Amino acid sequence: MSFAPDITELLARARSDLRMGVPVVLVGTDGQAVLAMAAETADAQRLADLRALGGTAVLAITARRAETLKARAYDGEIARIVLPPDAGLPWVLGVADPADDLKSPMKGPLIAQRDGNAALHRMAVDLVKTARLLPAALILELSQAADFASKNSLTVVPAILAKPLLARSSPLHPVVSARLPMDVSEAGRLHIYRPEDGGEEHYAIEIGRPDRTKPVLARLHSACFTGDLMGSLKCDCGPQLRGALAQMGAEGAGVLLYLNQEGRGIGLANKMRAYSLQDQGFDTVEANHRLGFEDDERDFRIGANILKSMGFSSVRLLTNNPAKVTTMENTGIKVVERVPLKVGQTAQNRNYLATKAAKSGHIL
Repeated sequence: MSFAPDITELLARARSDLRMGVPVVLVGTDGQAVLAMAAETADAQRLADLRALGGTAVLAITARRAETLKARAYDGEIARIVLPPDAGLPWVLGVADPADDLKSPMKGPLIAQRDGNAALHRMAVDLVKTARLLPAALILELSQAADFASKNSLTVVPAILAKPLLARSSPLHPVVSARLPMDVSEAGRLHIYRPEDGGEEHYAIEIGRPDRTKPVLARLHSACFTGDLMGSLKCDCGPQLRGALAQMGAEGAGVLLYLNQEGRGIGLANKMRAYSLQDQGFDTVEANHRLGFEDDERDFRIGANILKSMGFSSVRLLTNNPAKVTTMENTGIKVVERVPLKVGQTAQNRNYLATKAAKSGHIL
């Protein structure tokens, strides 16, 4: 009998620790171990304590962020920036967060490490990113990591077990479903799905009684607090949500997958950071890159897996995004038709939509 957490639960605990500013210990297969702390939630005292341990502390950032800072990403997807001897918390936050890049562009010279194993640094950045924080982590190599973690009550994450989980979608399990009469259809039903990894729940809104033997009218809709709830004019998400539900109601059947992947998968806080950068003149893709993210961090496999669990194998997909069609097909859901959803253009989002078409391949 054991009540100890498994690797999925350890990762959930590690994400929670990082969000609160608590470091975690990552252990590799070659005896390497590092102390990792999210740059965004670090405080001055823990940074001082980290320095007091000796050794060379580095700030691991993504190659996208490194490109913005004109730093060398010798490790492919990440760069290991050596902390200068006099660098305090403002320097760390200045490198991690692009908010003041234009106001204070000189943060260097930035010296990037190019020797040694960067596998744990890479995993730290991935872990911080999945915690919906800025993708930057303070890293210090440790000796006698087990004793150090035990003495400081820190979560220990073995890389050999964690790496496969960070690369795949967490399995989802149905929690409950109940009747939900709506404006577009009184025959509505809401299904709740919960991931094993402690992440946010996802929802399936079923309209009518779709025939499981035929292609269902479906939409993968990523949560958008600003557009769906607040009526933001900066995007077309709210009109797309309402338009998709209206079309399903008119046809009498359909499934809308409401996936909690705000801001193309970077979370609401980072999305607002991207909005702030857009106010400085950057487009939506450039803003994501300056933050250290890719164009789109969403995982559409989640929607495909929910559809399969509901008994659907083919769809008429309401989307302007070819990437969703490709993911459906690659995940075993046949897309018999792409149904365009061209609604919601405003004077405020015209450039945003043009960028989605030009840089992300949306068919508008």
